[in-house]
Amino acid sequence: MPNLKLLLVDDESGMRRGASKSLKRFNFQIQGINDTFGFDVTEASSGMEALRLLEKSAYDIALLDYKLRDITGLEILGTIKEKEYSVLAVMMTAYASLEIAISATKNGAFDFLAKPFTPEELRSVMKKAGTNVVLHRRARKLEEEKKKVRFQFLSILAHELKAPLNAVEGYLRVIDDRVAGNDIQSYDKMLKRSLSRLGGMRKLIFDLLDLTRIESGQKVRQIAETNLVDIVKMSIETNAPSADKKGVTVKLHSSNNILLNGDSGELEIMFNNLISNSIKYNKDNGQVDITITQSEGLTNIAIADSGIGMKPEEKERLFGEFVRLKNEKTKNIEGSGLGLSILKKLVSLYDGEISVKSEFEVGTTFNITLKSL
Repeated sequence: MPNLKLLLVDDESGMRRGASKSLKRFNFQIQGINDTFGFDVTEASSGMEALRLLEKSAYDIALLDYKLRDITGLEILGTIKEKEYSVLAVMMTAYASLEIAISATKNGAFDFLAKPFTPEELRSVMKKAGTNVVLHRRARKLEEEKKKVRFQFLSILAHELKAPLNAVEGYLRVIDDRVAGNDIQSYDKMLKRSLSRLGGMRKLIFDLLDLTRIESGQKVRQIAETNLVDIVKMSIETNAPSADKKGVTVKLHSSNNILLNGDSGELEIMFNNLISNSIKYNKDNGQVDITITQSEGLTNIAIADSGIGMKPEEKERLFGEFVRLKNEKTKNIEGSGLGLSILKKLVSLYDGEISVKSEFEVGTTFNITLKSL
């Protein structure tokens, strides 16, 4: 159980004991957070002692008496503000007035507690203060994590774009300097490689746009009854040049009509990624079998290839962003490393499930289950 560190400042020993007793046994919960919270109470009998403790240790909340024998609670508030201590202050006083409340608030007090107060009133104010501390702490943590993810994302993106840009620039300089002479055919290979690199960068950018639209929730979905067979046939046609180049045969096993309520654009992205990968990671003259069935309101999709397969440790990393399997079989295969990450996010939009069976140098099968929307 995570506890909040509370500094209780009052020069009346009876008040300190009573407040400490009430709070040490008090626990509270926050809606939407599973943890239960409590307080670790440290007592200070004077303002100067409180300032020494604040300088030595970090506290989440300071419960300050307004009128102390040496300095006032307002002066402690002023020091907290001046030295930028990350502590939430609650002021207590027997001299409650609008002027004191305004002064305390201007100096950064979160709340105001008038003496005498009941244990229930104290706990209510401290629960409110504790909730504020926890939510602000979690918000800061989330913001820090977002910055870290953003930095990692940009670092990976820069790395992914750097290599193809350098390659294209190198080829263009060779062509510009006529290193291979004036015969234009001497540069055919360089031009084809440059176009291939540019195509890879274009796919990376399109994949990033797809990923951003899905994760942001800003993509307008057009849900309608869709025949998956038509989508699959279109994807097979789209990937036909790649299949023909490797001699890969792609076969569809299904009835003529497999109807699903969904967004045709999302479904096309799914199948394009699956079929493209099953061809790209296949062996020359290999085969891809796409099987689609429906039962009990679920659409079941299996895409099996006779390709290079995966090792167990590679399969565990498969759906991460910018993940590309690198081994002796895949070193010459290009890709953005985002396709399967996008696929998994799209499947989740249909309350679906995705699993993979693979054996190295034998083949891979993706099994997907989708629900109609």
